[in-house]
Amino acid sequence: MGISLLLPVAVATLRKRWLGFIGSFVALTLGVALIAASGLLVSTSAGLQNNDPSAPSLKKLLTFMAGMSGFVSVFVVASTFAFAVAGRRRETALLRAVGATPRQVRLLVLGEAVVVSLAASVCGALLGLGVAPLFARWLVSRGAAPEGFTVDMSPGPLLIAAAVEVAVAVVGAYAAARRAGRVRPVEALGDAAVDGRVMTLGRWLWAVGYLVVFAAVLALFTTMPPGMDQDPQLRDPQNMPVWSLLIDVMAIMAVALFAPLLVPPLVRLLTLPVPLASGAVGLLARQNALASVRRTVSTATPMFLVIGLTGTVVGSTLTFGDARTLQSRAALSAQYVVEPDGGAPALAPATVERLRALPGVRTTTVRGALLTGLDGGAATGAAASGTIAATAVDGDAAATWNLPTEAGSLERLQGSSVAVSSSLATANGWQVGDSLNTTLDDGTPVALSVVALVKTPLSLAEVLLPYSVVAGHLAGNPQPTAAFLATPEGAAAPVLDGTTGAKVTAAAAWGGDDDPRSRSDWIAMIAILGPALLYALIAIVNTMMMSTGDRLRDFSTLRLTGGNDRQVLSMVGVEALLTAATATALALLVTTGTQAATLMLIEHRVLDSGSSLPLTLPWPAIGAAAAAGLGLALVSSLLPARLALRARALDLASARQ
Repeated sequence: MGISLLLPVAVATLRKRWLGFIGSFVALTLGVALIAASGLLVSTSAGLQNNDPSAPSLKKLLTFMAGMSGFVSVFVVASTFAFAVAGRRRETALLRAVGATPRQVRLLVLGEAVVVSLAASVCGALLGLGVAPLFARWLVSRGAAPEGFTVDMSPGPLLIAAAVEVAVAVVGAYAAARRAGRVRPVEALGDAAVDGRVMTLGRWLWAVGYLVVFAAVLALFTTMPPGMDQDPQLRDPQNMPVWSLLIDVMAIMAVALFAPLLVPPLVRLLTLPVPLASGAVGLLARQNALASVRRTVSTATPMFLVIGLTGTVVGSTLTFGDARTLQSRAALSAQYVVEPDGGAPALAPATVERLRALPGVRTTTVRGALLTGLDGGAATGAAASGTIAATAVDGDAAATWNLPTEAGSLERLQGSSVAVSSSLATANGWQVGDSLNTTLDDGTPVALSVVALVKTPLSLAEVLLPYSVVAGHLAGNPQPTAAFLATPEGAAAPVLDGTTGAKVTAAAAWGGDDDPRSRSDWIAMIAILGPALLYALIAIVNTMMMSTGDRLRDFSTLRLTGGNDRQVLSMVGVEALLTAATATALALLVTTGTQAATLMLIEHRVLDSGSSLPLTLPWPAIGAAAAAGLGLALVSSLLPARLALRARALDLASARQ
């Protein structure tokens, strides 16, 4: 059979399975748009800094957003194209039966995938051009990007996004077409109803590989062997939430790849009461899920990503917030903390003056600052390069914090001096008495003498210096972001009569959701998770509609054997419910594992020995994600099924007339 004879088959397939082609087109279009928009933002953010020095680096934030978006879109696109090809095994079997060779089948499928992916990549690139400026404005409005941050339109990110997604689509389609074209015609026809081996050798290798990488990266970041502590990005505890997210993604990938192995026993477990129930609807749904494992896995994957990503990212953010709160309270000697209220970014000058005038109270204020490099010169031969966040202290640091001190004393933090974290000093070979050269925010060079090596909590930067060093050199002359009050023992809480825009919190109750760093964490979490989550939610609708559209023959067969519309729709609804329950079970499995890994990182790298946090799951977030996934799955499966049954009934009525 010549390849030209297969073209009418391709046209007929397009007419019959148009819903599957549209589903693949939508998945790839949105995937290209997501990666293109993220790439444009990353390329524009080079060299830009946030308004708030304590907030996450803008480029780091956008890079991880791009990575998360790319991870989800690549996974969904590959799964969608593979599912679209796997759903055509009957047609593949017929082609093989009439003389088509495996090579011709592969060429036909690959040709269709290339046409669809090229058209979708163009649409996705244009959509990405419109999405990127909207997200840039959102970042500016939340203070995560500086005023005036706009997107520079360049073809590079668009071409990369299109090339990546087209390659993923073709590879996914090729893998499925290779499996379908490799069997003999009789085997293909016999294999059309029930899935055989779905855990291929390649899938085994990738799944085990991700599991090994997950364990290895977790072990490396937990133990920090010699060499890793030389890299500030790897060593800095402030970056632990970011690396924890990377570890979480490895775990999610491993579980998703092991899904064909995990889904059948989960389905059997979840449907144990079905054989005892009356009626055939539940039994049909159970057997359909077990017989078509590939379809079950493909429809459950986007929902698993929604629930799993929500559970892991929200859980990790909450856990690191709890660790910061626990650590910050333990490190605080001051009795009260005064912070801006009502959304104000800093304390008003009048508020600071009033605090300093309180009798018997020692007031210490802090501001964020940025330094360019910390060079030990010829004495140490080591330097911390790049932009370094610092905390400028105006007051008595020793009376404000009780920081574990390895050498020196915070009482000497006066004049041209600096206190650095023990881990930063160890990585660069600094000792008390060394002179470090740095450049302030306005370009002024200064030399600072190291007076203390301390263990800094997550609420402070790794570099502490007197405010007098940076006074007059900070961009915009920012006001203090917080004030710490050391009062005499047994003294009552200060009352700020007539002062607005500030709140007083006892040290024992400080932290939690009111911490400005907690707000930055949530903004970063939304920026990283939001686009990927929105894409995965759309993918739920997409794959469920594709799955329902491919089962019109099954619905007709069920009607011919005596089933009515209500029973068909009930079966479809139960299958959607079973898919959501399976995805939720897998998500709970991966969230529990990632939360345990996060706690291991925190207890080894953040908290002091003897301090610990309990293993908890973010049940409200998991429940909301599961409910959203179930609702979308029910609507996107029942609505097409209802329309298909109605169209079938109209066709039968017309035939009788």
